[in-house]
Amino acid sequence: MSPIRLRVKELRTVRGWSQEDLSSKAKVRQATISDMETGKAKSVDLALLERLAAAFEVDAGYLFVTVPEEPKPRRRQPRGGRD
Repeated sequence: MSPIRLRVKELRTVRGWSQEDLSSKAKVRQATISDMETGKAKSVDLALLERLAAAFEVDAGYLFVTVPEEPKPRRRQPRGGRD
């Protein structure tokens, strides 16, 4: 499964909004926005996603970005010995 991140900072900066601007529009604390953007927030509830989507005037699904996983290193298979 690929990790998911939110495109909050991307949308915010494209619109020229500060974290304070977004927090005011979404009616959440500025610290909440900061925690999401820096990765401090390990989870985000659906009510918050709905508020952010409404502030950005986008569908809530648009806030999600799938990030490809790093490929796992392959384990070397032992070679069969010659008799």
